[in-house]
Amino acid sequence: MPFSAPRHRRASLLSTEIVNRSRVLDTLVNNLEGMAYRCLNDAHWTMVFVSQGCADLTGYAPAQLLGGTGVSWEYITHPDDRLRVREVIQSAVASGQRFAVQYRITTLSGQTRHVAERGVAVCDEQDVLVLEGFVEDITQRQATLEALEHAELRYRHIFEHASEGIFQTSRDGHYLAANPALARIYGYDTPAALMADLSDIDRRLYVKAGRREVFHRLMKAQGQVLNFESEVHRRDGTCIWISENAHVVRGPQGEFLCYEGTVQDISERRHYQEQLERQANHDLLTGLPNRVLLNDRIAQGIARATRMGYYLALVFIDLDNFKFINDSLGHAAGDELLKEVAARLTGCLRSGDTVARLGGDEFVLVINDHYRTSSVISLLERMLQDIGRPIVLNGREFQVGASLGVAMFPSDGDDAQQLLKHADVAMYAAKDRGRNNFQFFTRELNRQADERLHLEAAMRSALDHGGFDVHYQPKVDHRRRIVGVEALARWFHPELGAVGPDRFIPIAEETGLILPLTTAIVRRALAAARRWNHARAVPLRLALNLSPQLFLSHDIVAHIAGLLREAEMPSSQVELEITESVFLGDSERAVAILSDFKALGVGLAMDDFGTGYSSLSYLRRFPLDTIKLDRSLVTGLEHEEEVAMIARAAISLGKSLRKTVVAEGVETQAQFDFLRYQGCDEFQGYLLSRPVPEAQITQLLEAGGVIAPAPLPLL
Repeated sequence: MPFSAPRHRRASLLSTEIVNRSRVLDTLVNNLEGMAYRCLNDAHWTMVFVSQGCADLTGYAPAQLLGGTGVSWEYITHPDDRLRVREVIQSAVASGQRFAVQYRITTLSGQTRHVAERGVAVCDEQDVLVLEGFVEDITQRQATLEALEHAELRYRHIFEHASEGIFQTSRDGHYLAANPALARIYGYDTPAALMADLSDIDRRLYVKAGRREVFHRLMKAQGQVLNFESEVHRRDGTCIWISENAHVVRGPQGEFLCYEGTVQDISERRHYQEQLERQANHDLLTGLPNRVLLNDRIAQGIARATRMGYYLALVFIDLDNFKFINDSLGHAAGDELLKEVAARLTGCLRSGDTVARLGGDEFVLVINDHYRTSSVISLLERMLQDIGRPIVLNGREFQVGASLGVAMFPSDGDDAQQLLKHADVAMYAAKDRGRNNFQFFTRELNRQADERLHLEAAMRSALDHGGFDVHYQPKVDHRRRIVGVEALARWFHPELGAVGPDRFIPIAEETGLILPLTTAIVRRALAAARRWNHARAVPLRLALNLSPQLFLSHDIVAHIAGLLREAEMPSSQVELEITESVFLGDSERAVAILSDFKALGVGLAMDDFGTGYSSLSYLRRFPLDTIKLDRSLVTGLEHEEEVAMIARAAISLGKSLRKTVVAEGVETQAQFDFLRYQGCDEFQGYLLSRPVPEAQITQLLEAGGVIAPAPLPLL
């Protein structure tokens, strides 16, 4: 018969195996991170068994949780969660299902922990319904979930309430997500309306065709776009500027999912930038291109002319007598005049040409695509006619002329600087030829311009180093007694030699040097006159010449008054000579300035009387003390009856109006005798004395102050 173990041995082996299995089971249960349990389904969840994990989970030892005398699980369960936990478990028990519930417990140390419990209702060995299950600590997991939920809530809040538009789009141009801000930017009521309507971003959104393709290329090359600025359509058809920042979103395997990014409405910033660019490149008053943009237009014109074989004409324009209108009528009227002239110039040209304003009353034209000079001439003739049309300023009608200088590319220069310089030179030639005309550049003009620039630089140096002298031409009465002197600027340059006033005075007026030049001359003349008059019973009158430009400046009276105070010179010993040209405009302003000078106490003389057009009315209206007959009324009067008649009438008129009459340019004794006989008060000219230095005037005064006739030549 087969061998078989004794029965008592088999029982022993079975018992050992059961014990071993129990030990393994206990080891597994007690080493789980969490608590395995069996409890009664009573009001206290009385624990019948708990694993060793209860200590780490709750802080209580197993013995403290078991039986009716221990700490009940109901007590450990957070008070706010007890009812909910019981309802979940009892519902599962009633339906015979497993249960799972999350809640909070309070540990022995008072700490609150989140736990997850899973279990089932079973009958024990005595057929009593008990609960068996497992409770684990999910505090960390719960904290992570709550953080994720909070982050998602924050993201959702940002997404919904951001001021920037946020989007997700497909590669083919459909919106997958959009926030309310993006809907508002594009003019939609809701994101849903935006996504439903704007189904083709490339064609329906961007104003400039192909913009989406540029977006794709940047994404492909860089994986993102930054500050991608585009003009886009809104729902109502208006256009705005946006800036996009976007990137590619990819899946776990690197596959393309969508484009994601933000949108800002930068219309206001773009408009501000355009304003800044316009201000940087355009004249604020007229809206015309300024010097910066002009250089670019000239460069473009030169390139086009080179390519096409046409001429490029550069025209420098300076308005005639603008300063007089601006000073007499005020800057507001001057601005209106400039704007009107700008409009007229623009109206004369084609859209491809340019009118620019350099400043003041200076304009430049860039005229393209002319293949013969005659067509440029025709255009300029029409332009002069248009500029010369009457314009109403402050209720009065004026006519304004212009002097135009023309330089042609390529004959007169091959860059903007040369062409502008040569056009400017030609413009001054137009002024010298009577104004209100145009002149083309020539090499001779360039030579004269270079000489003028050299002269200007030399003048500035002379003013800085006291290089100007003062000579004095005596004025005598009918007995040849010196009663006054006229101060005249003189300049001798070491290289240039003697430079006449007819050369340097116009340059001083054009360059703004007339004020420092006049100031230097007046200071020296006042000092000399003060020395001469120190002990004289009847002081000499010092005549000072005022440039028309200075006379019309707003502070000339105060400036002269300051120089008189500085020199401690009585104003009654000074006479200002003003040329008739200053009265050819706003007589009210001239009257006001003359009245201020009269209040200062200085004498006033009209120089060059007889060369203007309205001298008679001026003598009546203006507070003048003296008139100086121009040399054209003196020269030849001893030979030409008509000249003598005019001189006689001028002297008679002056005397009738109780003015002191001075004849200048007296060069012969016959002229002196005629003028004296007609009642002329004072005389000045080469017959009596040329302008001489201060020392010679001093010698004449010390010798008695009478200029004797020149000795007759020996026969």
